[in-house]
Order: sequence, then structure tokens, then C-alpha cells
Amino acid sequence: MESTRPIRALIRGLEALAVLNRRDGATVSEVTSDIKLPRTTTYRILETLSQAGYVYRDATDDRYRLTVMVRGLSDGFDDEAWVTQIARPCINDLCKEIIWPVSLSSPSGTSMLVRDTTDHASPLAVERLSAGFRIPLLTSSSGLVYLAFCSAEERDCLLEILSRSQREEDRLARSRAEVDKILEEAREQGYATAIRSRRVSEEMAMAVPVLVEDRVLATVAVRFAASAVPTRLAVERFVPRLRDTAQKIRVKFVEQRRNPPHHGTDQSAAVG
Repeated sequence: MESTRPIRALIRGLEALAVLNRRDGATVSEVTSDIKLPRTTTYRILETLSQAGYVYRDATDDRYRLTVMVRGLSDGFDDEAWVTQIARPCINDLCKEIIWPVSLSSPSGTSMLVRDTTDHASPLAVERLSAGFRIPLLTSSSGLVYLAFCSAEERDCLLEILSRSQREEDRLARSRAEVDKILEEAREQGYATAIRSRRVSEEMAMAVPVLVEDRVLATVAVRFAASAVPTRLAVERFVPRLRDTAQKIRVKFVEQRRNPPHHGTDQSAAVG
């Protein structure tokens, strides 16, 4: 049987991504030199990756750089362990305390990916979400608080990509002044809120960032019926507990990174 022929254009595109990953961005000439292709071909590859949202051309130095969408290619590859072993117990404890559903999310491309949730353990969850559910950046509390606390470079890149989107939930990205005002308020408060209209009532969500050094590791959010918990009471009741949970996750994550478990350790009790 004849073996399947590889798609050379795909291989070249992956090679270009690898070059950009090794460098702090690269010019067309530098990528051309590394992957040994004609300059015109390299330019077409980089522009194709740019159109797809995986790289962008920095006007300040004319170098192509990776966007956060590249991170989405590794979703679920190396971070499931810490979600299961560290974050899950923390959000489960919070759910037992406040009853309303709690979720942990992190960025994936141009949206937030729900990594874990207590929806199925909460009797107050109106709509039960599951891990793997995606939520928009600009219309969710998790997305807004992530944008508020991530690096300026990452934020600018994400908003630039979203501003070209035709999706209704991304429309706000085309009003940068309005977005900046919302994100500045979230930074000052230390949390973000979002309301989603439902057939029966409005559902509100509040989220805080899990900060590790200079990056947002994830976000922790609670969802509740707006009619059941007034905003002022929700801030008083939920925000301190969300922050406490985020801090517990941060501390345990840093400890595990400094003292990784030894190979051969039985971790079956942590998986569930």
C-alpha cells in the first residue's frame, strides 16, 4: 500500500510557528533563513497564519509574533493534573459554602474554556455546564477579568483579533474606549461581573483572577440568579470568598511547581 503523502504546506506552516516560538518574534528574512524557503513563499505562510489568528505582525519592529491562539493548540495536554488535584477541591469547598455553582476557566484561543465546574453538585444551578464548555471573552465575567489582568500585549492582541470577528458576542471589541473603561473598572475592583438574560430571569456571574507571578493562571467565577441575590449583597458575600479560593489555588499551584510529586506516587485518590 502506498503511504499517505504529507501536506508540504502544512509542514512549512508548522516550521514557521516553531521558528517564531524559538525567537522573540522574527522578520520574514529570519524565518526564510531558518526554514530554507523563498522569501515570497515564507511571506505567504506568515500572512496565512496571521489571517488565521495564530501570528500577528508587530508594526513597531516589523516582526511576526505568536498570538495566544497558539496556546489553544495545547488545550488539555499538560494542565489537567493541576486542575484535578489543586483547583477542583478548592472550588468544591467554595460551592459547599455558598451553594451557587462555581467554575474554573482559562483562555483558549479567543474564548475562555471552562476547565472544571461544580454545576452538577449545586442544587441552585439553573443550567448545568460541563468542563469543556466555551464562553466568550467580552460577555462573560471570566473573560472580562482575564482581559483586565493579563499583559497589555496579550490584551491588545486578543482585542485586535476580536475586533475583526463577525460574531455578535465579539462586537464590543470594535469600541476600544468602551472596552478599556470596563476593564479598568474590573482592575480597580479586582473582579468582573456579567449578566446573561434567560427566559425566566437574569443570571449574573462574578469572577476573580488566579494570579501567579505576572500571569493569569485561571479565573474563578460564581453564577447566581440576579433576582435572588442583589448585586451589593453578592459583592459582600461572594467576592471575598472567590478571592480566598483563588489565593488557595495560587499557593498550592506554586508549591506543587516547586516540589513536583515524585514519579511512581499513587495519585489515584486525586482523580475523580
